[in-house]
Amino acid sequence: MAEGQRVLQGMGTVITIWVQHETPEVILEEAAKRAVAFEQRFSANDPTSELMQINQQAGQGAIAATPELVELIALGKTHSLPKDSYLNIAIGPLVQEWRIGFQDAHLPTPEKIAELLPKTDPAKIVLDETLQTVGLAAGMKLDLGAVAKGYFADLLMAYFKQVGVTAALIDLGGNVVTYGDAPSHADGYWRIGIQNPFLPRGNFVAALKVHNQSVVTSGIYERTYQVAGKTYHHIFDRETGYPLESAIASVTILSDKSVDGEIWTTRLFGKEPQAILQELAPLEGITGLVITKQGELIYPQELARLIETPTAE
Repeated sequence: MAEGQRVLQGMGTVITIWVQHETPEVILEEAAKRAVAFEQRFSANDPTSELMQINQQAGQGAIAATPELVELIALGKTHSLPKDSYLNIAIGPLVQEWRIGFQDAHLPTPEKIAELLPKTDPAKIVLDETLQTVGLAAGMKLDLGAVAKGYFADLLMAYFKQVGVTAALIDLGGNVVTYGDAPSHADGYWRIGIQNPFLPRGNFVAALKVHNQSVVTSGIYERTYQVAGKTYHHIFDRETGYPLESAIASVTILSDKSVDGEIWTTRLFGKEPQAILQELAPLEGITGLVITKQGELIYPQELARLIETPTAE
């Protein structure tokens, strides 16, 4: 079976797509088109995107949205509402004020943060899944950055299966989805590296053996901003409006659906390592591992057989 790979920029990262198919270039071309189209619809930084039309309409009533966008907003809202969740798709006003990861990043004044915090309440997202409409209170801005890549990866993998792809790997910069047998390993398992959060990208502390699964890692190293000797990362505390203060350097989720990995890496990020594992334990088809700021790798016993570390090889 023929194979092919495509590397492109999008969704704020480098996207790598590999497929095994009779006509891989045809499949990859369609995948690239879908990536561009998805970003144009779901981006929180493109003023012409469908999501931005909703943000621009804040305070002026609900507007119609496509079923996929309504579905993703509904999913994001569900996981943003719990009081102990660190995922908040209504965090847009703070993200746009801080601009961490962009050239115009800056430290907002305490007064500005206090002004914006009331505009980040996910309970004020008015969603009608029957009418397919979305409405926001004045000043609100949705930001689906914590869930959109996983949602897109799942959609793209569903397309691959539909057209007869026999094996595939989608890498959306820390969000990896696998399908079929890995061509370079006799056991069929893909080896997905777990980024060392204290070293440049491409340095791994371990590898996860996966098959037909997704691996999503979220870490404080992804997007940062330094000022006055202090480093701020991109995961915000909804109570303070500042980046989370946490003992965690990164959280990795292994799941059947990539969007679940995105949801839970962010939803649990501010908790203690053991609390994270305890909350993951009862979830069907979802498990994970944590790297602390002290460099400790913590994971449940059942994950041990899927972890390969340099010392174990």
